[in-house]
Amino acid sequence: MNFKSHLINIETLQKFDSQNMHKVYDLWPEIALEQYEADLDEIDIGNISHVVFAGMGGSGAMNDIFSAILSKTNIHVDVVKGYSLPKTVDTESLVVTTSVSGNTEETLRILSDANNLKCKVVAFSDNGKMEKYCQKNGLIHRKIPMKHSPRASFPVFLYSMLNILEPFLPIEKKDISDSIKKMEKQKEIISSNNLNENNTSLALAEWITDIPMIYYPWGLQASAIRFKNSLQENAKMHAITEDVIEACHNGIVSWDVPSNIKPILIQGNNDYIKTKERWNILKEFFTVKNIEYKEIHSEKGGVLTKLINLIYFMDYASIYRAVLSKVDPTPVKPIEFVKNKL
Repeated sequence: MNFKSHLINIETLQKFDSQNMHKVYDLWPEIALEQYEADLDEIDIGNISHVVFAGMGGSGAMNDIFSAILSKTNIHVDVVKGYSLPKTVDTESLVVTTSVSGNTEETLRILSDANNLKCKVVAFSDNGKMEKYCQKNGLIHRKIPMKHSPRASFPVFLYSMLNILEPFLPIEKKDISDSIKKMEKQKEIISSNNLNENNTSLALAEWITDIPMIYYPWGLQASAIRFKNSLQENAKMHAITEDVIEACHNGIVSWDVPSNIKPILIQGNNDYIKTKERWNILKEFFTVKNIEYKEIHSEKGGVLTKLINLIYFMDYASIYRAVLSKVDPTPVKPIEFVKNKL
């Protein structure tokens, strides 16, 4: 397939991206810096040994990042994407609820249950029922404004929460600054101001013509889940994720027969040596089977830098894939159908 014949021009992008989602993505680095440097009220939780992050969709993806940041500490972390708190929570547990709209049913249930159990609670939303519940019950709430849509608001919420929760999080300021600087550099290549053959997100978007199987290593799961969600919501296409190590014990067998699945390998800059070995074996296997695959490599740096830049790169690809498919990335009518039935 000739890539140049499928390049998107700005007119086509604006035609199908009717609500200009791409324009918000063009500003992600600036938004991240503005929110991280904003004068927001920090929250010092004190000594916490157990924290639960609760949220769905884009909020859940943010919580996966916080889980990754805390993964090498002595703090026990649970990420809840549903209605029920773990049985291990008690009055010393911290429950962080995030809902961009403030009206996510599952997260509101978690908030209520955490309050009833007398847990320590911090809530983040833009208005909605969550803010009202916190005001009524005297719970800590921080209002963060939504930009365009919950998924496009990712850096607004992520970097506001990094700012507000900084006393509690084991992450250096320089690591947060580095993540933004790397995004600024990446923007020059992948933004809508660079719609040519050098745009690597656009190249990935063109390559994804069937159902992608997104392989990831331990530590980068958040980026794979977010990519799956973004392809589903923006490009309206199916996508699958699988841990690369686990796949070598079961999923790899499915490649024994032809299919319309296309493997994408998300690799960390400094993956564990045995993980690197699996990547090499998997690539050799795909080569022997004559299966075309795509490799995506993280930036150098801390876990936040790796994850946010992978998400930035792959989210753009999902928008470009939508436009290449002549699909508007913003509407999510099936989600609205479900919500209207609840």
